[in-house]
Amino acid sequence: MNVEEVKAQLSHLESLHSTFERQFPTIYEERDGEALLEKVKSLYNISREKLEIASSLYREMGSFGGHIEEQAKELYRNEYQMKFRLEEILSLLVKEHDYDTRIKLSTALDRLVQFHRVYDYAVRKALGEMLREVEGLSLLAGGEKEKKVPVGIMEELRKVKKLEAELGILKVFLLRLYTHPGDVHKVEEALRDWHSRGLLWVEARNVEKLSGVEDAEDILEGLTLIGVVEKKMRGGEGVYRHRSFSSS
Repeated sequence: MNVEEVKAQLSHLESLHSTFERQFPTIYEERDGEALLEKVKSLYNISREKLEIASSLYREMGSFGGHIEEQAKELYRNEYQMKFRLEEILSLLVKEHDYDTRIKLSTALDRLVQFHRVYDYAVRKALGEMLREVEGLSLLAGGEKEKKVPVGIMEELRKVKKLEAELGILKVFLLRLYTHPGDVHKVEEALRDWHSRGLLWVEARNVEKLSGVEDAEDILEGLTLIGVVEKKMRGGEGVYRHRSFSSS
């Protein structure tokens, strides 16, 4: 992998994304059909270029595996979804504006706006994490003429960083367990309570509200680390599920 080329691609993609985000809000209040068509066309052209770069990055990172490949995949997935949704709207804007088409267009725009709420965060997060890892590769390859690095080195460094983060989580959790053992029990019971009410994945703030325990997320992270609780990301925020409800 040529690190400098990848950095240039990421930088260009960041610039395109900033342009896209500046233009996107202008479609919210646009009532003129022709004007809306031109604005969506402009967004679509940017989106198409972004997807091409994201696709190239995904292929490039495929040989690395691990976290950097996951972020490249997430970036590609979000760019593909955005391009698809813009294409859907374009196809409706060029049709005759009868009642059915207007309803479909309104629905498609609503779906686009809903998707955009998580899209911007997801893209910026993926770009930021990829850029950090590539910067690390650049430092490692600083003395090499073409700045190429052995595959896997960055992944090993990422594992070290992950281990350090997990040790930090464990220290906080053990301190809470030692000083306020009842808090751990309250958090676990609150999580189960939410599940029994039909909510299978629960945000930390909801657990905190029901349990009355401040900074419940610290305890949830510790319980996740020791395998009592599962965690996944949803809309840029962690949500939790007790493993005893995993088969529910």
